[in-house]
Amino acid sequence: MPYEISTEGTFSAAHYLEGYEGDCARLHGHNWRVRVVIRAEENKPTGLTYDFRRLKSLIRQVIKPLDHGVLNELPFFEGKNPTAETIAEWCYWKMASRLEDSEAVVVRVEVWESLQNCATYVKE
Repeated sequence: MPYEISTEGTFSAAHYLEGYEGDCARLHGHNWRVRVVIRAEENKPTGLTYDFRRLKSLIRQVIKPLDHGVLNELPFFEGKNPTAETIAEWCYWKMASRLEDSEAVVVRVEVWESLQNCATYVKE
């Protein structure tokens, strides 16, 4: 599959890290940025690999449950810390399930908790 395209979404949410020694053990928030990269063949008469509007709509659907909440309270994060890494994994699988009937596949998901700090989930 020769083409990769990506889009981003943002959400604001709080979390805390259990078992962490430092400031992040306390409840605090971030303005998170999520980038989803998909891969597909160019097979549309329009020349599009995948409609950006559709991809953007999917990412909004995925991150909506995370917005303005405490991530530790979500069932997926029960027993694990809602780090950028685990959020990226969660978003990856949510996006992959929405693309199951498509020619496109999710390549990776990046989650930024700040302008400098990013974690990426890639299925091996």
